[in-house]
Amino acid sequence: MNGLNRWLAENAIVVPTGPVLTEAAVALGIVLICLALGYAAGRALGPRVAQFWTRRVGGHAEGLGPRMGLIIRHLVAFLLLSIVFRSQHEWQTPASIVFGLALGYTAALAAVQVLRGLNLPRWMSWLIAGVLFVALLSNAVGGLDKITETLDMIGFNLGKHRFSLMALVTILVTFVALFAAFRLINRVLSHTIGQARSLDPTQKLLAQKLAAIAVIVVAFFFGIDLLGLDLTTFAVFSGAFGLAVGFGLQKTIGNLIAGIILLMDRSIKPGDIIVVGDSFGWVNKIGVRAVSVLTRDGKEHLIPNENLMTQEVENWSYSDRNVRVRIPVRVSYKSDLELAQALMMRAAVESPRTLDSPKPTVRLTAFADSAVEHDILVWISDPEGGVGSVHSDVLIRLWQLFKEHGIEIPLAQRDIHLHHATATEKASDDA
Repeated sequence: MNGLNRWLAENAIVVPTGPVLTEAAVALGIVLICLALGYAAGRALGPRVAQFWTRRVGGHAEGLGPRMGLIIRHLVAFLLLSIVFRSQHEWQTPASIVFGLALGYTAALAAVQVLRGLNLPRWMSWLIAGVLFVALLSNAVGGLDKITETLDMIGFNLGKHRFSLMALVTILVTFVALFAAFRLINRVLSHTIGQARSLDPTQKLLAQKLAAIAVIVVAFFFGIDLLGLDLTTFAVFSGAFGLAVGFGLQKTIGNLIAGIILLMDRSIKPGDIIVVGDSFGWVNKIGVRAVSVLTRDGKEHLIPNENLMTQEVENWSYSDRNVRVRIPVRVSYKSDLELAQALMMRAAVESPRTLDSPKPTVRLTAFADSAVEHDILVWISDPEGGVGSVHSDVLIRLWQLFKEHGIEIPLAQRDIHLHHATATEKASDDA
């Protein structure tokens, strides 16, 4: 036994004595109490906070809402542990290790729940959790300075700047924290703007996009300030970046600006029925780069924003959703025109999608070679349903009415006159 004590003393290994072990046991008891209080707070406050968060963030709460109970549990335990640990200035090493393990554990789990609730990658969440655990445990036992010094030693100098493992960890943690904060603030702002009753859907979408851009700009400059970077260092790359924008990113920047202009002048809004070239459908979404147009076939056409600014666009619902549909009809010269026109009007009126006001009309347009041509003009208020179905429904009804009343729809015909040559004409031809 004396030999063991001598070996421990020679290697500077301190064996905990009775008071030290007692303090460690007290620290362990305090940790268990704090964890229990955190568990109770999560059970009691979690559902209420989740409901409040869902009301404030709406459909964007699918990530953080179900995790609110766990987040509150770990955060409350962490805060209680921090208060108790900081209230006593001198804890012995075993007690400090107990508190450090508990602080790192609760902070790491809270960070994982928050980051995963914001849909950050799993590896990123656990990496930040690991950094928090090591930092809090090292700080509790007084070894954080040694770790930072060691990480700072692993690196190299480039001019006046020092690139080290510590700088890499700092940049990574700052980036993840700002990215998570951006997503959280963007969700809250998007829901708040979406609930504003004084704005129409287009103004809400524009405000949401401008708010997102503003949050990105603020996060960028805030990150630069946190990392202590000098903005003048980016002056070297400004020329190259401007050249890249001028050539490589010209279309991207143009589409971004075109999208903002479309939202500002409200010429095209989500829900509008538009025709661009061969694409016909209703606007599903106006994105940063392109406008999503959903067709009647269920296909989604992505049209660059810039094309909508430079090409001719038909907007069927720009100022009024009522659209007039023209249906050509041909009847025989032998038919009773007044009866035929009355049947055309009846078929148009009985079609379910046609409007009573403006009421349908029938116009005689031409006396053609083989038929009398008419146009049935009907109005609809739901162009997103397409015009082909209205056209087909009216013609089917008209076909049945024409058959019942003996109105003939003529085929194309030509009159051929045969001329018989006389004897004199034959003699002249033979000569």
